[in-house]
Amino acid sequence: MGTTGCAPGVFDSMARVVYRHDGQVLLVMRLIDGHPATVGNGMTIGFASASPEITDAWHEAGIAHGGEAIENLPGVRQSGLGRLYLAYLRDPDDNKLCALHRMQD
Repeated sequence: MGTTGCAPGVFDSMARVVYRHDGQVLLVMRLIDGHPATVGNGMTIGFASASPEITDAWHEAGIAHGGEAIENLPGVRQSGLGRLYLAYLRDPDDNKLCALHRMQD
């Protein structure tokens, strides 16, 4: 998360790790129901990124910490939402993660 400019996470009173950045919040916590964690089939956790360079740094840091590069290499893709700079990882728990930067046309 630090590669995106996000401050380090802090623990709140419920033992959750809270990350805040540019009006966005990510909470990481123990499961409430006591069952094992599972991967959301067909789910991607996405993070907004301020630039292609930050997106690349996020991707490299993810790989360095046990993530696996998936889909295409980081780069520009055309979509119905315009040009996007995307990078995808699968984390060590098998979650699909994406960093996304909206390119200026």
